[in-house]
Amino acid sequence: MNVLNFVSAFFSDSAHWHGYDGIPTRLWEHVQYSLEALAFATAIGLPVGLVTGHYGRGGNVLSLVATAARALPTFGLLVVTTIVLGFGMLPVMIPLVILAVPPILVTTYEAVRSVDPSPVDAARGMGMRETDVLLRVELPVALPLIFGGMRSAAIQIVSTATIAAYVSLGGLGRYIVDGLYQHDYEKVVGGAALVAGLALVTLAVFWAATAAAVSPGVRRSN
Repeated sequence: MNVLNFVSAFFSDSAHWHGYDGIPTRLWEHVQYSLEALAFATAIGLPVGLVTGHYGRGGNVLSLVATAARALPTFGLLVVTTIVLGFGMLPVMIPLVILAVPPILVTTYEAVRSVDPSPVDAARGMGMRETDVLLRVELPVALPLIFGGMRSAAIQIVSTATIAAYVSLGGLGRYIVDGLYQHDYEKVVGGAALVAGLALVTLAVFWAATAAAVSPGVRRSN
């Protein structure tokens, strides 16, 4: 039985569309985990990236921290946090946030640093405060790259949030973990297909958000 047959059998089974283990329920759980992790990662990485990028300091430190964070094994970190903190959402959120912060942080820093210094100098010459220079001059120009970093982080989170199932939580990873345990490869392939589909939807959402938030002039210049 090939992969397409597994996928077809999984989605055509009406039992997979109802109840606590149904696709709508598991999909919504996965989206919730992903949104929560992305919100925490953005709240950490975006302000730090903006401020350090604006002042041009700490770039080497950020690169070092980002490289170290990327080197951490997500599943191993999940095991450690679960042992220390017990079962629950917090042990899942910690590795997901650590995974997502580096692309947001580094990309935001680089995006701000890549802004043409001429309008920045002009804004300072007009007497604008540093906060206004950052938010009204640098941020609008840097926005496409910043969205790119957030998109990368979101895709990584969506793909990795399946680890929640390993500590008895829900999400699409439930199909993969339970399917492997039960030797139900139809369920494993179906769960993987759902994760891949959600990743594609995430790409589309960020494409639409970038198109809506970034001014046409900035999009053309990039």
